[in-house]
Amino acid sequence: VMGKDLVRRFITPEYQDSVGEVLHKALQGEETANFEFPLYTKDGERVEVLLNATTRRSATGAIVGVVGVGQDITAINDSQAELSRLANDLQLVIEAANAPIFGIDTNGFVNEWNRKAAAITGFSREEVMGKDLVRRFITPEYQDSVGEV
Repeated sequence: VMGKDLVRRFITPEYQDSVGEVLHKALQGEETANFEFPLYTKDGERVEVLLNATTRRSATGAIVGVVGVGQDITAINDSQAELSRLANDLQLVIEAANAPIFGIDTNGFVNEWNRKAAAITGFSREEVMGKDLVRRFITPEYQDSVGEV
């Protein structure tokens, strides 16, 4: 790779300008942290990289180049995409369930309310979200016992 044009040879076309700008800024003394972009491997595989570009200086302080420290974050990005897909799938299951499903946060406020819960209770999702489940929607004689659950 020595002597090759880093940006044109190894950076995907849609990121060549922005990566070139990061490197140019580093050559002007302006450092960039946590810049994400795709990079091509020798085998043509695309990997996601998190880059920190720092100005390289001589012993006298003159700018002589750029030091780029990158981290392969492909697996992290893939995992985040999979988690997002699973969360969306779970939300669809909750919404389509033929049983009332609700959720509360650590303070007892409603943070989930599916269609079946709305159909059975007559309260829409919008009406219950963020409200105290026990105090607002449980009859007084059951509030203490439900609150303990």
